[in-house]
Amino acid sequence: MSAPDSIAVRPAAAAPVEEAEAFLAAHPEIVAFDLVLIDANGIARGKMLRRHELLPLFKNGRHLPGSILGLDVSGEDVEETGLVWSDGDADRRGWPIAGSLNRLPWTTPPRGEVRVMLHELDGQPMAADPRHALARQDAALRAMDLAPAAAFELEFYLFDRGATTDGRPRPALLPLSGDRPHAIQVYGVDDLDRMEPFVDAVYRAAEAQKLPVETLISEYAPGQYELTLHHRPDVLAAADDLVMLKRLLRAVALRHGMIASFMAKPVAGCAGSGMHLHASVAGADGRNRFADIDGDLAPLLKHAIAGLLATAEEAALVFAPHANSWRRFAAASYAPTQPTWGTNNRSVAVRVPAGAAETRHLEHRWAGVDANPYLVATAVLAGMRHGIEARLDPGAPATGNGYAAAASTALPPDWRSAIVAAERSDFLKRALGERLHTVFLALKRAEYLKLAAEVTPAERSQLLDLI
Repeated sequence: MSAPDSIAVRPAAAAPVEEAEAFLAAHPEIVAFDLVLIDANGIARGKMLRRHELLPLFKNGRHLPGSILGLDVSGEDVEETGLVWSDGDADRRGWPIAGSLNRLPWTTPPRGEVRVMLHELDGQPMAADPRHALARQDAALRAMDLAPAAAFELEFYLFDRGATTDGRPRPALLPLSGDRPHAIQVYGVDDLDRMEPFVDAVYRAAEAQKLPVETLISEYAPGQYELTLHHRPDVLAAADDLVMLKRLLRAVALRHGMIASFMAKPVAGCAGSGMHLHASVAGADGRNRFADIDGDLAPLLKHAIAGLLATAEEAALVFAPHANSWRRFAAASYAPTQPTWGTNNRSVAVRVPAGAAETRHLEHRWAGVDANPYLVATAVLAGMRHGIEARLDPGAPATGNGYAAAASTALPPDWRSAIVAAERSDFLKRALGERLHTVFLALKRAEYLKLAAEVTPAERSQLLDLI
């Protein structure tokens, strides 16, 4: 039986009150805080609290409607999630995540941020919260004496804020030169130099937030970039980093007259944007269990890869959750088109990067940047665990052009097929948990039907006065 509304049952993992007290003492200039909950689409939802409301949040949690986790990508209620009217739009409690209290250094007047996880009133995890799903998969691997370590890479576009006459986004002007990127210039350093004011602001903000942002590169399209994050021995922290980095980039870009876009495929004919996840596991002794053995890949690493390949079709909706996501997958695009693996090969779906034997890990290349990092990491850990427990064999690695290699399984051909595959999947239901599986599928079905009902400009252009 749930606790009455008047009783705040503190979860064991909730951040201690002392964290808030110390933060307030160290930052008397901060006047307000963004309370942030990440929904199934990876969108930040929540409230803005005044300074005096922070300590009560840490002491007692904060009531939030469970229907926040039943919103589609446009922020509309989806009754089929079971979190809206059939649930009475009931409140749960948001409790602060330890270590998430931070400054938002780009704000004036100064604000901070605190991220929360949603719990039932009796203190139990609210099963539709994506971060809880990742925590369960992390705990399941740790119960096998395998501690996941991870890091994300983030690809994104920078566009002008002003609309064009044809409605297409155009690459943002380079601040120092005033030029507009027009060629691919992958790995070009001169364009990065011409972005100096924006780049400097990003790195300064990341440093202020203690966010481990590392390498910046010019990616495979005009106005496309990639930032990497340092690996974490805690996969939850790695996913938190990605959530924070997207908010940081969006906010800093806004203040420089730009739009930071995390669409998987914002421009036809140009490269899509991925969210690659690098992952390994450490044993009880802290050593990397994916490290090479006698000059060959570790069997445990091969089992993990095999699990990811075997579950690719069922988990595809997590990695490509929107209609636009599926435009990213194309041959010779650096986005995978089928479940293949290989070593030192960027044309496959699961890559084993070159590097020192003791740092060996896998790189999961399916997910678009539009996916929820908590759900991506959840599905990846669950797939790895499936392969390890069943001692699966990934088969021979692809060599050369992985796009031409044969695969034993296939990805769904489109968004609708991915929804059907996810709906039928016992694997995904176990990975996400039954409640979150129900919610996620209800959201995707609702979004599919809404988009399918739209009459697009392309349809009118082709059909209006021609048929």
